[in-house]
Amino acid sequence: MDVDSRINAALNNALHSSKGPACPPGLADAMEYAVFPGGHRIRPRLCFAVAMAHEEPDAAVLDAAVSSIELLHCASLVHDDMPCFDNADMRRGKPAVHVEFGESLALLCGDALIVHAFQVLAGVAPVAPRRVANLLGVVSQGVGAPDGIVAGQAWECETSRNLRDYQRGKTGVLFAAATMAGAAAAGAPHEDWFALGESMGEAYQVADDLLDRFGTAEVIGKPVGRDAQLDRSNAVSEMGVDGASQRLSDIIDEMIETIPDCPGRRGLSDLIRVEATRFTELALRARQAA
Repeated sequence: MDVDSRINAALNNALHSSKGPACPPGLADAMEYAVFPGGHRIRPRLCFAVAMAHEEPDAAVLDAAVSSIELLHCASLVHDDMPCFDNADMRRGKPAVHVEFGESLALLCGDALIVHAFQVLAGVAPVAPRRVANLLGVVSQGVGAPDGIVAGQAWECETSRNLRDYQRGKTGVLFAAATMAGAAAAGAPHEDWFALGESMGEAYQVADDLLDRFGTAEVIGKPVGRDAQLDRSNAVSEMGVDGASQRLSDIIDEMIETIPDCPGRRGLSDLIRVEATRFTELALRARQAA
């Protein structure tokens, strides 16, 4: 089974455990709609790759780790698209959850996905209690306050914000949780993997900022120009187009240097360069075509 198929199978199993006669059908449908079909699954792929660069992890623990990371990411997208934040009507090339199911169910869907991510992790605790305890700490740090994705979203409610703190919370910390969760799932020390994930997150965010400026909704599957419409600072407004483009190119080389020593470091370096280049080249091509 290839990596994408395994991730989707793990997500299918995770969502299946949230369904049942007692679950309101609309909520169950909204949760599945928010997760499938997915985007590039960059975060769970990163988590999987880091785990496999160590010894072979327990399959159930690794599946729970990648599922929890992606469920949390999908929850953040549901909430981010809602009228109280971006008011975006499209995500991954289809109507946003609040457009398809209404605002009330969208709010509850995002909440349910967040809680279910932790339920999935708790479900494999008997298999490897120490590893799961580490995973719970890593994932929790990437979600809440003071600097998880919830805090990152909350910066949008402030009248002034530091761009690095804002984007670190909104994007970088969940990438860092993905790399650290991969190490934790393999039973390896995870703290040193934060820098790699944060660098990946910064590269992805700068690329996203360039795509928001120069991309099209058809290519990226969501509305463009939202930062300008909502008067939000981003890498392009802070560094200029040339500065953001140069920063994007520089990050890829920098992130390779942050990969800690591990048995599969060489292969992981090659994979991360390919993954990073895939989404950065899309942004740079969009800029050149504009």
